[in-house]
Amino acid sequence: MIRMAVFAVVLGLVTFWLHRRLVVAGGLRRGTGRAVDAVLVLFWAAAVVGIGSGEVLDPAWARYIAYPGLSWLAVLLYLVLGSLLVALLAGVMRLGAAVTRRDGSDARRTTVRRANTVLVLGTIAAVGYGVVDAASPEVTRTEVSLPGLPASFDGMRVAVVSDLHVGPARGERFVDGVVDEIMAQSPDLILVAGDLIDGTTELVGPSLSPLGRLDAPMGVFVTSGNHEFYAGDGGQWLDLFDSLGPTVLRNESVRLTRGVDTIDLVGIEDLTAPEPYQPDLPAALEGTDRDDFQLLVAHQPKQAVEASDLGVDLQVSGHTHGGQIWPIPYLVPLQQPTVQGLDTIGDTTIYTTRGAGAWGPPVRIGAPPEITMLELRTAA
Repeated sequence: MIRMAVFAVVLGLVTFWLHRRLVVAGGLRRGTGRAVDAVLVLFWAAAVVGIGSGEVLDPAWARYIAYPGLSWLAVLLYLVLGSLLVALLAGVMRLGAAVTRRDGSDARRTTVRRANTVLVLGTIAAVGYGVVDAASPEVTRTEVSLPGLPASFDGMRVAVVSDLHVGPARGERFVDGVVDEIMAQSPDLILVAGDLIDGTTELVGPSLSPLGRLDAPMGVFVTSGNHEFYAGDGGQWLDLFDSLGPTVLRNESVRLTRGVDTIDLVGIEDLTAPEPYQPDLPAALEGTDRDDFQLLVAHQPKQAVEASDLGVDLQVSGHTHGGQIWPIPYLVPLQQPTVQGLDTIGDTTIYTTRGAGAWGPPVRIGAPPEITMLELRTAA
């Protein structure tokens, strides 16, 4: 409730600033200005409901308000960035008028009004595209060549999915579609790399029931993400995942056998998980043979730094969403060593999936959602 209240205040201040930029600085007529203000206030309220959906408010009804409200946050991002540019343009024009000692107020007001119109229309088009793009995760296929991969595992197909963020804007129907898409690929192994939800087990838990349909010859395994710990005890979420059928890896490893060979599948908690769920990769590796091939599931890519130091061969992660909404992808490298796709960190090969869902706004612009299919190959 406190987080919801703080968000309401901060968003209210942003909304008021936009009123000043779009209505006052734009010189809108009274009727038009009131209409714009009404839209700003209406979506402010819907966004507040969106933030509370899944944790304070039951998404069974709140989702119908939360979906447009959270989508509005993407609109705000572009309106704020664009309004700053328009304000800069107006400032330059004002400075030019002062230097030439001319009254450029009418020209400046006309320019601001036209620029605001272009900004609003462009924002609506961009976010509309992003809403459509976010609704249907695409299946991406990547072949990964791995030194040390046992011959029997050559050609193994691994489905990797993360970051569904079910709750505020997405529900059981979305999860059902993701599960259908995964099962249609007939993977040998399914790895779920955290951030499945946003909310409490009581309000959001029932939406995850389709995960019980996941099945693969070598198993279905889940690790935690940071969002599992944002609303209450993350251990309740891990227990729920277990009850649905997948195996939750809590700083532990299992041995996978294919043909005459074996590898170690290792799963650790999210990097930011609180006590008593902190990640412990050394503990997870206890009892494994460091000469054997090791596949690690860890939510955040930066966990590959420690993985490389401890000799892990391959890590799969999520968390970044590929940036989710342009231009955020340019900021992700400030926090993570890799943003998306196949990469190496030290001696560890890592694949970072963009995730199937979206956090906050159910919008994807420049970073489409994905369900990843990895085909592991033994390097010559």
